[in-house]
Amino acid sequence: MACSNIRYGPGVSREVGKDLANMKAKKVMLVTDKNLEQLAPVQVVRESLMRENINFEVYSNTRVEPTDESFADAITFAKRGNFDAYLAVGGGSVIDTCKAANLYACNPDAEFLDFVNAPIGKGKPVTSALKPLIAVTTTAGTGSETTGVTIFDYLPLKAKTGIANRALKPTLGVVDPLTLLHLPNRVTCYTGFDVLCHALESFTAIAFNKRFPRPLDPQLRPAYQGSNPISDIWSKHALSICKDYFVRAVNNSEDLEARSEMHLASAFAGIGFGNAGVHLCHGMSYPISGLVKEYKSPDYTPDHPLIPHGLSVVITAPAVFRFIAPACPERHIEAAGILGADITNVKKSDAGAVLSDVLLKYMSELQIPNGISELGYTSDDIPALVAGTLPQERVTKLSPRKVDKDSITHMLEESLTIY
Repeated sequence: MACSNIRYGPGVSREVGKDLANMKAKKVMLVTDKNLEQLAPVQVVRESLMRENINFEVYSNTRVEPTDESFADAITFAKRGNFDAYLAVGGGSVIDTCKAANLYACNPDAEFLDFVNAPIGKGKPVTSALKPLIAVTTTAGTGSETTGVTIFDYLPLKAKTGIANRALKPTLGVVDPLTLLHLPNRVTCYTGFDVLCHALESFTAIAFNKRFPRPLDPQLRPAYQGSNPISDIWSKHALSICKDYFVRAVNNSEDLEARSEMHLASAFAGIGFGNAGVHLCHGMSYPISGLVKEYKSPDYTPDHPLIPHGLSVVITAPAVFRFIAPACPERHIEAAGILGADITNVKKSDAGAVLSDVLLKYMSELQIPNGISELGYTSDDIPALVAGTLPQERVTKLSPRKVDKDSITHMLEESLTIY
């Protein structure tokens, strides 16, 4: 099991300057994005750094849904800056960009694909020590402040992939619910569904003791181990928080209690999936977002087409859980019950239906588009989406039920419309 140190509480982001001073940091790379750069979460952190007289440079060219090219720009900035510590203030895109900058600045002779997950990259282990990295998360979604994973679009293949190694874990994850009060409705909604799917996928992943073969060298053991008794605790607790606070957090930006609880749920689910892993919802989400045509979501500001990550993940979730339920029906029924479904006398044969039904209830109430057809895809696009899913073995192999081209095709077809 591995996890970043986590500090939680309203206002704790004001302390990061003192944290970096205690680390003897002399020159810090502060990573954020153009939007956040003007908002309170970054201003609070800048003031904290200045109080401690810490020299820092701001990198704000982070791309929402990073690519290999946007990573390369941040890596170049990091190499030129010769920084001795890193500070990320933002959501998953910002934190993942900061992780990549730290990794490659500390490995200046590495080729970009050296650490990228196989089969797209070489999947080499990270053996060098990285610089301290503090992650101040400003969304309740990715859980990136807790994990050793960084995700990006690999443009040559138009598909998402990533780097997964425990060395990438932030030294400290800062979970300050005051940073969430700036989040608009759709961002809160889609990041919240990312939390929900992190918890569900990690809880229903193949069991840790059923993954084979065992790595010949412990350092080759993947970050994602499969469902396990410790991750289960965190994932189920995250689901229970989602039941009570998710809808409230989306519908009322001033509901500090609900947004605080969802911030915790994000961290809890991050601990769960950061060790157990995710599977098919995320595996299929990568080409869904990577092959985007013209779709743009309300409340998101990029000047390029964008399917937000949480939306690309949850859009196939009903089909996924119907498909995998025969492999672990008890877990599907338990998860549905935690989320509020009546599971009295539910048969194992109905496990997939009961979980997908409760998911669809949340999705409908929170106005998720009606399937991938509303994101711009038709049945003619499914072969390309399947082709983009097949290389995602890092996560698809964690499905409790084996998948192939035909089963992925079927799930995508079911996801063209979902209501």
